[in-house]
Amino acid sequence: MDTRLLELLVCPVCKGPLDHQRPPFQADHELICRADRLAFPVHDGIPVMLESEARTLDAPVAGTAAST
Repeated sequence: MDTRLLELLVCPVCKGPLDHQRPPFQADHELICRADRLAFPVHDGIPVMLESEARTLDAPVAGTAAST
């Protein structure tokens, strides 16, 4: 993702800063709001900044097995 775009994006819930994370061995990126504990997906380089599409940081990442 373009670093200039990342500097402009904020959390749609609290308007706070976002961290860009790309999990190892996965194609999808996420933008993380630490304050709200939400992870917003980035698909094909396009951030999906909808609260309804975000996962909570406590929830497992889609496509990975939950550890027992």
